[in-house]
Amino acid sequence: MLLYVDSRFTSPYAMSAFVALHEKALPFEMATLNLSIGENHSPSYAKDSITERVPTLVDGEFTLSESSAITEYLDEVYPGTHLYPSEPKARARARQIQAWLRSDLMPIRVERTTEVLFYQPTKQPLSEAAKLATEKLFTAATSLLKHKQDYLFNEWSIADVDLAIMLNRLAFNGDDIPNELALYAKHQWERPSVQLWANQVRPPL
Repeated sequence: MLLYVDSRFTSPYAMSAFVALHEKALPFEMATLNLSIGENHSPSYAKDSITERVPTLVDGEFTLSESSAITEYLDEVYPGTHLYPSEPKARARARQIQAWLRSDLMPIRVERTTEVLFYQPTKQPLSEAAKLATEKLFTAATSLLKHKQDYLFNEWSIADVDLAIMLNRLAFNGDDIPNELALYAKHQWERPSVQLWANQVRPPL
């Protein structure tokens, strides 16, 4: 297998696919693309990815982009650690959480980019829109975790990684975050597969 990721290793979506492959204990290689100069728009990559985004997984003659599609595919096709809950309603909830985190909370994603996670914090205060988004995030996360659970679904799932990424955008920057959510996000970040991504050698900004 081959996984295309961004050359700075800051994409939360590439991280999710990377973690999934490690959790499944699947051997794979990585290829990096410099997004700042548009390598993801090259004709050869566009042919494989279709969406011209990272990550893209190459599995033999099959290629697939979009991180949640990749993690669902890996869980359906390969044995190993379950990436999603086996119970249908819980699995649907995990997919809902992933879709929500990828499509909403834009002020947080803009004002607390993943450079906060992998390079350095920012001194920019949160805008009013971002503060509203954080309250929405905290309310939803607290409800989903039902207070001080280690995982969303009693055991680890890939949705835990995605939620921890969003929470840690704030926690790593020193923004106010409820203690139970900070502890939950810290617990996810300590997972070995997550640390493998966190410890990638990154080029200077």
